[in-house]
Amino acid sequence: MTIISFFKRASQAFHGCSSYTKLLILFTTFSSGGIVAYSESQSEINNTPPAEFNRNERKKKRVVVLGTGWAGISFLKNLDVSSYDVQVVSPRNYFAFTPLLPSVTCGTVEARSIAEPVRNIIKKRNGEIQFWEAECVKIDAANNKVFCKPNFGSSVVGTEDFSLEYDYLVIAVGAQVNTFNTPGVMENCHFLKDLEDAQKLRRSVIDCFEKAALPNLTEEERRINLHFVVVGGGPTGVEFAAELHDFLQEDLVNIYPMVKDLVKITVIQSGDHILNMFDERISSFAEQKFQRDGIEVKTGCRVLSVSDKEITMKVKSKGEVCSIPHGLVVWSTGVNTRPVVRDFMEQIGQANRRALATNEWLRVKGCENVYALGDCATIDQRKVMEDIGAIFKAADKDNSGTLTVQEFRDIIDDILIRYPQVGLYLRNKHLIDVADLLKDPEGNDRKEVDIEGLKQALSHVDSLTKSLPATAQVAAQQGTYLSRCFNRMEECKDNPEGPRRFRGSGRHHFRPFEYKHFGQFAPLGGEQAAAELPGDWVSMGHSTQWLWYSVYASKQVSWRTRVLVVSDWTRRFIFGRDSSRI
Repeated sequence: MTIISFFKRASQAFHGCSSYTKLLILFTTFSSGGIVAYSESQSEINNTPPAEFNRNERKKKRVVVLGTGWAGISFLKNLDVSSYDVQVVSPRNYFAFTPLLPSVTCGTVEARSIAEPVRNIIKKRNGEIQFWEAECVKIDAANNKVFCKPNFGSSVVGTEDFSLEYDYLVIAVGAQVNTFNTPGVMENCHFLKDLEDAQKLRRSVIDCFEKAALPNLTEEERRINLHFVVVGGGPTGVEFAAELHDFLQEDLVNIYPMVKDLVKITVIQSGDHILNMFDERISSFAEQKFQRDGIEVKTGCRVLSVSDKEITMKVKSKGEVCSIPHGLVVWSTGVNTRPVVRDFMEQIGQANRRALATNEWLRVKGCENVYALGDCATIDQRKVMEDIGAIFKAADKDNSGTLTVQEFRDIIDDILIRYPQVGLYLRNKHLIDVADLLKDPEGNDRKEVDIEGLKQALSHVDSLTKSLPATAQVAAQQGTYLSRCFNRMEECKDNPEGPRRFRGSGRHHFRPFEYKHFGQFAPLGGEQAAAELPGDWVSMGHSTQWLWYSVYASKQVSWRTRVLVVSDWTRRFIFGRDSSRI
């Protein structure tokens, strides 16, 4: 029996079953070995339109999820869908591993290698999750409805707008690029927020080199076409600049030898340093690395406008305004609220905020059945001083008007859970015993304190309250946390597991969300990277780049993307990056 006939018979046998397991064997000629990748696939999902749902499903609480990014997918993967009627709305039918977008721009990794179809993910849930490729254009909180517009052209039959009712709404639509209303940015800049942005940027980079290679251009015109400007010295901007430099030095200089000495990369940063959210050792290492590589870093500069030929900026230290010509500009300066979220915020009285405010349990403030997570939301951490009277009253069991050290110890665990800034304050001040909080200003022990003494002890705690960064790590943890709350919702109504309610009686149903930072990476090119790890550990150099490879491969959403990404890295090492304009 030939190999071809074997696979034909195996395929017929597999497809004859309604539910089956696939064994995908990928043979590779490298080192005369092979790679075996395993993936499971179950029965096809139900693609029934919204209007034709099984009526029995309406008995379950309906959960509508907006978005298929890090927060949305993390929530869906961990949710017990047997308890809910789950519907997902997103304009994209795939999940993209966004930390590798800079690698896509230069062909280090292919776009499809970091994209996993949403239907592949929800298929593993036995078809109990419904997916609609559409964009949510309005949220009607008063009537528990969302209005959606299909993500197709008008030429497709049956693409009318539709609405969905919900019992619970999970908003995980992410955010859009923040242009700070700078003139010309939307028209003349590239962005790096979505997979489509990375693909467009990849084509534009090749276009710059092809234009510079034309015979009728002067040397100055070639220099302008090959001047790549990155606005924003955060992780995305720095990683793109590093990827582009490697692409130029390792691949494009061999393909375009006539223009290799004309290429220039400039990073413009409004702050004093690039990567200023990292440890200063990493920031300094990155600046020195870029200086050695010939990447110009302009700090303390604010961009005023961008045209199709030049970018105008103001140098803060001198107060001067200058313009530099460019061939391509990448804008990477933070995120802003999407229009649908902004409209929703106006409905619920949050019009003056920059992001959708939630409480510590990710529930939107002003709504009982709406949750928000990821880049579109921010947690409004309650201040200790707002509840100081209630805390004192709860701790003062004998109503004596003073707190003893033991009474304070009895309640401190609930305080640490409800107000995480207290724990940060203890670690910041290197206080081992919580009783050290009650010491007088001279550092002497006190056996008891009144309410004024407690206010004095906790007066500086709230200064350590910080907003969480808009990163994939935060969004993924929030999605996992919220799914756990949904899975245990009925159980925790009878047996609450959260901290004491200082304003009111009983306990909160759940512990509030607590973000655990597992570190962050900054690839700097030349097979070098920097990492900030828990415990104030900093790692830089070639070994850190291999740690980056292993972590990012392990964090892929499926075995399919994991194999594809690793194979792309291997291909790049052996054959180099692809410079085709596809």
